Amino acid sequence: MTNEYLSKPLPSEEEQQDFYQKLRAKVQTWLDNKSGLVGKLGKYVLFAPDLFHLLTKMMFDNRIDAKSKGMIGAGILYFFAPLDFLPEILVGPGGFADDVVVAVYIVNTLLNKFPNEVIEEHWAGDEELLSVIRGISDSGSKFVSKLPAGRLVKRFLK
Repeated sequence: MTNEYLSKPLPSEEEQQDFYQKLRAKVQTWLDNKSGLVGKLGKYVLFAPDLFHLLTKMMFDNRIDAKSKGMIGAGILYFFAPLDFLPEILVGPGGFADDVVVAVYIVNTLLNKFPNEVIEEHWAGDEELLSVIRGISDSGSKFVSKLPAGRLVKRFLK
């Protein structure tokens, strides 16, 4: 059964891009109707599909070592984990905020290990990757660190 599954071809680039664009559009629509803290965190939540896409593309990059791919795989799985700090099923797309924290930590770690070009060539977001990472990191103490995942990452980094 496993071999059959592995032998199936990946979705085409067009199908992958279509899924990515649909997910981003759904998150944007949801955020347009929110105010308060969720509205303020909105621009960071919108990076969730971009960061997920980046992590997925990096899994298939042969220049990235197996240990780093293990970390990337854990980040991808965190997006799907039904029980995370802010479950999407309970808080909607706002639940992606903690996923963004985890993904930014992973990408930041990879940016410190590999040349920026290796990571940036997989980035599909509208803004420059380093600007996004810097912006989320700078705002982290203000908004993101209030999230349980933000506090967890801070403890892990100490």
